[in-house]
Amino acid sequence: MTDTPLPPGLSNDELDELDQILTDLGQRVEEIPQWEFCDGFLTALVCMRRRVEPAEYLPMLLDDGAVLEVAADAPLPLLPAFQDAAQQARFLELWQRRWDEVAHQLAADVQALDDEQTYQPHALDMRGAVAMLSEAERAELEGQELPSLGQIWALGFMFAVENWPEEWAAPRDKEAAQWIDAALESIVALTEDDLAAPSTNLYDEEGPPSVSQDRIELLGEAIWAVYDLRQVWKSLGPRIEPVVRAQQPGRNDPCWCGSGKKFKKCHGA
Repeated sequence: MTDTPLPPGLSNDELDELDQILTDLGQRVEEIPQWEFCDGFLTALVCMRRRVEPAEYLPMLLDDGAVLEVAADAPLPLLPAFQDAAQQARFLELWQRRWDEVAHQLAADVQALDDEQTYQPHALDMRGAVAMLSEAERAELEGQELPSLGQIWALGFMFAVENWPEEWAAPRDKEAAQWIDAALESIVALTEDDLAAPSTNLYDEEGPPSVSQDRIELLGEAIWAVYDLRQVWKSLGPRIEPVVRAQQPGRNDPCWCGSGKKFKKCHGA
């Protein structure tokens, strides 16, 4: 556990900047995920048993999944989605800031979700935000499926789990394996829709209810699950035997949910 000061998190302006970068990337590459998905993906990488380098995870998130060949200490090649090297460098700078913040939070000895050092996913109450729009603005969104609180974040987390299965395989220690299974079940629960009666608007306390109490509790359980996963994997340490990573489905492959669509057209959208 750490008692060092919490690294500065991303400001609202920097989060807006990330959204703008991702929107711009979508002009060159189909179905670039939104930041909430990226934040879940990043969090899973922080929890993993080994550190995955950008040359391996960035193409999985923003390109076709093929690992980039990079010599030691050489700069990362420019991915097709980025406009130029400066844009890619800025994205990676903000990404690393968030990585450092998440890693610090998950290493902190926190006992309550309201502790200022507790990990907080970048999960949006999209339904609450839309409920605050004018009637005309809501009409423009009619027919669009709105994600539940934490749903996109959880899908991003599980995307990393699905694409590095060897790193998430159950260990021989049965107790540790049970902890991991239970933690992942808590996160998978967030990938489902919130069908309970809404009671709270997390976007605006005075707004129409958009999130159920059950959903808020599920999000809290998922946060503690992330702590459990980080602690279990770190306590087990790196694998002794080398792992040969099998070819895993990328964003252009069929979605794991069985819809028949490409992942980037379905849960990765």
